[in-house]
Amino acid sequence: MKEWIKGMQANIPLAVSAMAYGGVFGVLSGNQGVSWAEMLAMDLLMFAGSAQLVMIEMWQAPLPVLEMGLAVLVVNMRYLLIGASLQPVFDGRPLWQKVLGMHLVADENWAVTIAAHRSGGTCPAFLVGGGLLLLTAWTAATICGNLLGGRIVEPARFGLDFAFVAVFAALSMSLWRDRDDLLPWLVAAGLAVAGEQLLPGKLYIALGGIGGALTAVVIEVIKTTKFPTEPGTATDRLAETCEEVER
Repeated sequence: MKEWIKGMQANIPLAVSAMAYGGVFGVLSGNQGVSWAEMLAMDLLMFAGSAQLVMIEMWQAPLPVLEMGLAVLVVNMRYLLIGASLQPVFDGRPLWQKVLGMHLVADENWAVTIAAHRSGGTCPAFLVGGGLLLLTAWTAATICGNLLGGRIVEPARFGLDFAFVAVFAALSMSLWRDRDDLLPWLVAAGLAVAGEQLLPGKLYIALGGIGGALTAVVIEVIKTTKFPTEPGTATDRLAETCEEVER
């Protein structure tokens, strides 16, 4: 069976959940004044659910383009790490395959692809197949929701206005690793709260994200300086594991 078909099959359950989430997102976008054509362009050109949520939440005339750009940049910074983790999958492939593959990467098909690669290896076609299925499901749901959104005058009556908070709370908890994340999270939250009071528009989103990320980097540098790696440490074992996965 072709790898792209396998990728689609492996992502079917995730595509169903993406449709449910995308439908609510589409309804909210319709009530923010986003047209179905704008929604379609956003889906096809960005295909990044969390970043799109940020954009819709900030969507008001006149559009705060700079603030939107900074917020989306911060939200999508995780793709630097996601792209690095996919290096073994794209190893030796031409640039156009890497560009196409990374455009179709979502959190869901990335996780499925990494699991498949560790279980016996896979190829970019597997990732692309899953991405195409998720993109189709997401786009169909958001467009339908957007067209329906204009008919729901008061989404707050149905609790739909809480979707942004609920989604980002769920995304945040899914990213929690251990207590080392506590300080960066607190710094990010503190800066965001302060920025919301002191800065114009939605710049507090970028401030909190950048501040939290820099805090995490500083902590890691301090730990590396204070506890240098030695042969046989967990760091070495992790590096060896990564090399085995790449092979």
